[in-house]
Amino acid sequence: MSPGTTVNGMSPRPYTMTARAAAADATRDRILDATIAIALETERLDFSLDQVAARAGRSVQTILRRFGSRDGLIEEAVAHGSARVTAERRPAEPGDIPAALGLLVDHYEQWGRFMLRLLARDDDQDARGITAGGQLLHREWVTTVFAPGSPKLTDLLVVATDLYTWKLLRIDRGLDRRDLLERITALTDAVLAAQKRSA
Repeated sequence: MSPGTTVNGMSPRPYTMTARAAAADATRDRILDATIAIALETERLDFSLDQVAARAGRSVQTILRRFGSRDGLIEEAVAHGSARVTAERRPAEPGDIPAALGLLVDHYEQWGRFMLRLLARDDDQDARGITAGGQLLHREWVTTVFAPGSPKLTDLLVVATDLYTWKLLRIDRGLDRRDLLERITALTDAVLAAQKRSA
């Protein structure tokens, strides 16, 4: 078929452009997913572009062409990871607190140790950027799930469901997932009940 030939009266060019855009998006997501996977596995941010390229099955040149620099890659990976975390924490039914807490625990099981390591590296600008974004994301999650209605109640629920609460119970105490979830649920129930009594 010659370049100007039409199919059913339509030019094939829009389809070609759409396919190219889809391929570019797939490459971008593949590189970002590889970046996040390496960070989670190594619990570090000092990995090289060569490592990312090998994991993603793409060249370093492709990464630089798409993201401009290693800093550009990290910045987009953080945004990509935040979007992924938001999706992972969202229950199927809005307002389903038990489901939301279960998803929160699953999230901490996957990301918790990595986030704790980043929190310990307060001298690292990349780490500080990620943890600050994570703290904001968690507060927004609490507001969405519990609709607390006051800054005080929001603060209490943030603490009850915080990463360090997971650490104290899961890592320091060695509780299994079921007992961990039961205790976090008890904490949030107690906070909400106390708020109702004082209202």
